Amino acid sequence: MIDRRAAGGLGLLALLSAAACSKPATFAGASPASAATAGPAGAAAAPGPRVVLPSGTAITVEVAVTDQEKAQGLMFRESMPKDAGMVFPFDGLEIRPFWMKNCHFPLDMIYATKDGTIVDVLRNVPPCAPDPAPCDNATPRAKADTVLEVNAGVADAQGAVPGAKLKWVGIPGR
Repeated sequence: MIDRRAAGGLGLLALLSAAACSKPATFAGASPASAATAGPAGAAAAPGPRVVLPSGTAITVEVAVTDQEKAQGLMFRESMPKDAGMVFPFDGLEIRPFWMKNCHFPLDMIYATKDGTIVDVLRNVPPCAPDPAPCDNATPRAKADTVLEVNAGVADAQGAVPGAKLKWVGIPGR
């Protein structure tokens, strides 16, 4: 665990720590993206932002752009479609701890850079226990400016390992 102030100040840490799981909404029809899968890279793509994984499979993603969207992340959702995810774009490379408070399912957290290079993967990060149990941060080993959250098991199944590349499609600033 890193010194919480080293993550860019207590305010930023609170924002990032709240990011992993929150927003009470569904993927279907949710703004800013829908939940349909785009399938293999050669298949017809669904509209909206998506990420092409190292295997060539494209998933549709929601993009957490505002501080509020980043703070809410995937909280309070019961599940996420298997071929969907959420992207958290940030300015600058930093260690970006997330937490799984109020999340109901485990996630893989893929840490990457603007050019799509994967720098770390936290696999099968479990949800926190209900209150009043403590909820620790999931902290990567490398600095990143973009975090992709997907269902647990997707990273391994799709070849997401440090050094591999993601392709950002329709994601602002990426």
